[in-house]
Amino acid sequence: MSDLVRLYVQIALLRRGPQDVPASGFLLAATAAGYFAISFLITSLLPRIPSAWLGHLTADVLFTLAWYALLLRLLGRSERFLQTTTAVFGLQAVITPLMLVTGSLIARFQNAPVPQLLMSLLGLALVVWLIAATGRVLKAALEWPMPSCVALVILQIIASQILVNTIFPVDVS
Repeated sequence: MSDLVRLYVQIALLRRGPQDVPASGFLLAATAAGYFAISFLITSLLPRIPSAWLGHLTADVLFTLAWYALLLRLLGRSERFLQTTTAVFGLQAVITPLMLVTGSLIARFQNAPVPQLLMSLLGLALVVWLIAATGRVLKAALEWPMPSCVALVILQIIASQILVNTIFPVDVS
């Protein structure tokens, strides 16, 4: 278990890639469940969470699975689905908790411009880090140039947000 955590941290730190992840359906399911559990735990502990957060999280996991299944099938790389998607969920399990806490701090400091600016810059850095790490995983899976992979990751994020917010509109009251 600790070897997997170390592997996912190294993937998030851009030191390893999906080729280092065992191709296992069980590992994919366990990693997706781990990402879900970590996000669930942290989100449930945060103040001022949107009412539809559980739906957002569930839809995010399902969309990620569907996105990579469809993308890799369309591009003739279906055999890389298990490793690629496992690596994506693994690196998300590392980066997302930091993003959730940062987002909560941004909301907490809404009346304090300097701390809010600092938290917003940290949040932006985390989003860039997530895009870069996921782009690197895609680069290894697709053997495409990094700019194309980054564009696909940004498209995934936008499509996911549109879908999730359409199905589960945010109500922060």
